[in-house]
Amino acid sequence: MTQLRAALAEGGADQVFVLHGLGGCGKTAVASEVFRIATVEGGRAGLWVNAPDLASLRAGMLAVAADRGASEGELTAARNGLRAAADLVWERLDRSGQPWLLVIDNADDPAILREGNWLRTSPGGITLVTTRQVASHWWPGATLHHVGVLPREDAAQVLCDLAPERGTPEEAAEIADRLGRLPLALTLAGGYLAHQVISPWSMAEYGRALERGNEVDPIELLDQGAAYSGAHPSRHLASTTWELSLDALRAQGLPEATVLVRVLSCWSHDPMPLHLLTGPGIDTVVPRARIESALRGLLDHSLTRLVPGPPRCLRTHGVLLESIARGTPADQRDVLVSTAAELLMPVLPEVSRPWAREDPPLAPYVPHTLALLRRAAQWAGVGVGQATTARVLECTLRLAIALHRAGDYASALSVAQEAVARGTSVLGANHPAVIAVRQREGRSLYRLGRYEEAEAVHRLALADCTAVFGADSVETLESCMGLSSVLAWSLDQKDAAAALVRRAVEGRTAAFGAAHPSTLVARTYLLEFTAGPELDPATGHALLSDCHRTVGPGHPIALDAELNLGFALVTASRQTLALPHVRTVVEGFERTYGIDHPKTLAARFLRSRILGEIGRFEEAAAEAERVAAARARVLGADHPWTRLSLERLGEWQRARDAQVSDDAE
Repeated sequence: MTQLRAALAEGGADQVFVLHGLGGCGKTAVASEVFRIATVEGGRAGLWVNAPDLASLRAGMLAVAADRGASEGELTAARNGLRAAADLVWERLDRSGQPWLLVIDNADDPAILREGNWLRTSPGGITLVTTRQVASHWWPGATLHHVGVLPREDAAQVLCDLAPERGTPEEAAEIADRLGRLPLALTLAGGYLAHQVISPWSMAEYGRALERGNEVDPIELLDQGAAYSGAHPSRHLASTTWELSLDALRAQGLPEATVLVRVLSCWSHDPMPLHLLTGPGIDTVVPRARIESALRGLLDHSLTRLVPGPPRCLRTHGVLLESIARGTPADQRDVLVSTAAELLMPVLPEVSRPWAREDPPLAPYVPHTLALLRRAAQWAGVGVGQATTARVLECTLRLAIALHRAGDYASALSVAQEAVARGTSVLGANHPAVIAVRQREGRSLYRLGRYEEAEAVHRLALADCTAVFGADSVETLESCMGLSSVLAWSLDQKDAAAALVRRAVEGRTAAFGAAHPSTLVARTYLLEFTAGPELDPATGHALLSDCHRTVGPGHPIALDAELNLGFALVTASRQTLALPHVRTVVEGFERTYGIDHPKTLAARFLRSRILGEIGRFEEAAAEAERVAAARARVLGADHPWTRLSLERLGEWQRARDAQVSDDAE
């Protein structure tokens, strides 16, 4: 604290400090105090990112970029993989007008920081990292601080401060020794002693309880806590205190608290929005009328804590959650995981609903969905059945689709790839739930420009679908659609792409009808891939008419169809007819995605082309200039789309100047 205070007081910058140590040793507590000093006393901007996995790290760091002034267009480009997300974040941090402190908490997998170049120094402020990883090679150039257990006297003082009337300093020191003097375990023990109301224990009684290894199985592990090393000791220590605390809650008539904390153990230690516990699925394990009292019991015994909102959240220490999960009986695991999945489902958008800018943010649910996936895989075969695991994969599929539609392709890919890996290990590569997530993985790879990987994933999904569901199944036709985009635009195989999409159009028409939304999407693809002088424009008009009748004029499906109709009319040299359609799409995309979204810029680029090709060079040049500037801002000056925009701008400017010269003559 002395060194960190000094760095803040001296206006420090270009520095990275790393707090490392075993779980529960107080790293986050130190970071929280430094954060308070920096923001309250030092006037710095405070930025806090939780980094247990890549998806959470990306979401948090992009929020930092937004806080430091990044535009929606820049954020969209980063989410789409059109520019390096880490570059955007650190560019904004470097340009911050206010000095800052950035805390990257729970960075227990430093590889994700290194691989994305997420950790850097900046003249704008100080970065503080908490991690369990002590190896110095992970943190080149950083100042490392080891956070260990407390000295005996200080550890005893923690207990005396929390429970001043429960015993003597020497009794507290003896308990502290048994707890390994770990701050988390001391806090839990002190909270237990301080909050008992009926027949409260003394420190001596608490100490004797710790010694009853035959009655409370984890207690022996707690006694040996200081002798362990690595990432696990704190979990053993917390498990004993958890058992003691829940014993007390059961004695107070709150057995539901045990069930509730076991539900929490299926999720992440990240802040969990409280409204998740209000879903109808909770009645499966805890009567709704008892949720409030069970939660209050957990709060009173320091087993979780409230985090102010909005939204109001619970935060439960990860070590505690792991220890609770380990102690959960096998015959209860399936219903707990199933309940956790059912509670998550309502907050994850249905796959059939398009993304909208007004949708609630997904970031709070990313770590909980991933944690549930990992828990289900951990318990597979030892309590959790395949049907429940498949339901959890449905949660991850919903999340991946929602992230993808919001434009965060990198996070969508991270979620999908982990779901495929864990789902394959439990259910097998040919399980329908695994295949569905693999299809989403392929789409995200394509959007990120990883075309060879995307083709391989889509071809595998197509082969699996054909083998499992049949050549004409809905699932197989979905794989045809996914592969078609890769073939058309990255491999220049438009005939092969069109053949796949025709197959999808015919199959979906037979299954759902020509005007079903799924069929309309396939018909929109086909219009794009077959656009040219030989295409009958009536095909596009019929498609647009069906879209308007089925989903409405402003729906994203209808807008995509109208954009492709405009493109088809342009390629058929009917620019005047195309222009009103493209104008409608530009307005619709701006409402749906924002003015700097790549889809909006693509529509505006086509509008510029049309204006130029009908001789309205002044308007064409003005539109091209706006698009070029936006693409340079969002995508970067060297992006191919930016260069193409600049080339088109130069073309229309030359044509405009020539027109002006002709008029003058």
